[in-house]
Amino acid sequence: MESTLKRTWSEIDLDALKHNYKVLRARVGENVKFLGVVKADAYGHGAVEVSRTLEENGADYLAVSSIDEAMELRVNGIKMPILILGHTPKEQVGRLIEYDITQAVTCLSKAKEYSNEAERHGKPLKVHIKVDTGMSRLGFLCEGQYFDTGVQNITEAVNEPFLNAEGIFTHFAVSDEPGEEALEYTKHQFRLFTDCIDAVEKKSGKKFEIKHCANTGAVAKYPEYSLDMVRPGLLLYGYGEFAKDLGLRPVMTLKTVVSTIKIYPAGTKISYGGIYTTTDTTRIGVLPYGYADGFFRCLSNRCELYTTEGLAPQRGKICMDMCMIDLTGKPGVDIGSEIEIFGVHNPVEKLAELAGTIPYELVCAVSKRVPRTYIKDGRIIGKELMLRM
Repeated sequence: MESTLKRTWSEIDLDALKHNYKVLRARVGENVKFLGVVKADAYGHGAVEVSRTLEENGADYLAVSSIDEAMELRVNGIKMPILILGHTPKEQVGRLIEYDITQAVTCLSKAKEYSNEAERHGKPLKVHIKVDTGMSRLGFLCEGQYFDTGVQNITEAVNEPFLNAEGIFTHFAVSDEPGEEALEYTKHQFRLFTDCIDAVEKKSGKKFEIKHCANTGAVAKYPEYSLDMVRPGLLLYGYGEFAKDLGLRPVMTLKTVVSTIKIYPAGTKISYGGIYTTTDTTRIGVLPYGYADGFFRCLSNRCELYTTEGLAPQRGKICMDMCMIDLTGKPGVDIGSEIEIFGVHNPVEKLAELAGTIPYELVCAVSKRVPRTYIKDGRIIGKELMLRM
């Protein structure tokens, strides 16, 4: 659905996405498959349009978190392979097979359940085996004393008659972290992963077609760990500490407008709790952007937003539907003027640091009532509003 309200909106630059894909593809080489991570509505960017762009430009795979996210892509015409990273109930195996969706398998009991369900439907289910090499979250445990048991369990899983174990993968825990300790831990995870693969292939007599472990941090810092496929997440969207050095561009720009301007004398308290008091005559702009749109309340009175006349400090507590900025000394910024919340001029990384979080959280937090505007070849090709009307 399309919104006709110019309130707060995001601009999704599909040309920047294409550029980032091309840069990262060149970094890992044409012989390495490219999986674009599009879970969580492509980190708030719009999974369908992002997936279309990746499909058009030659990406090999997509990754989502759930079958609902996978089905959204399928019903919108996305035909390329999709890997579900999270859990899918065994009752949904029929749909996985029908819509040609690949499922991650994280333990032997699930492998058996999936195989049994696939047998009922008369067709094998394509799966990727997940190995826990140190993330301590999901996957077959193969660390230390569990190595032999883990190898045996994976071997049994890949030999299940109605599973097609196309791939095997693991997830690095600290590949994006600095320092020698993180380096050694990532090296350890990689060695454990490859040792596990070698042991399973020898024991099972089967070869995995796709081996993958390189997430955003590894693509940036350890391209030698690319193996058969890489799966960058945030890096694909042009954010994070490595993006600038790699020549990547931010894909999302979040904007709003000045809806009201008021002049207050010195000594006026602004917004809930009165945490900010004007010290001189102050020109305050009210923006229709608040925490219900994704503006973290912890940033109250601590951040700046970008105007055509430079950065303007945010004043007072952020409200549910609006916030206030100080426009004193910016006479050219008036009612209706556009304000960049984050984007090229006001990097999301800066806001994330002030909020004590990571850029992932801020872009994912952009709420469903904020329309997405898609730009391709320098022009608007579509608008999307997630509200039901």
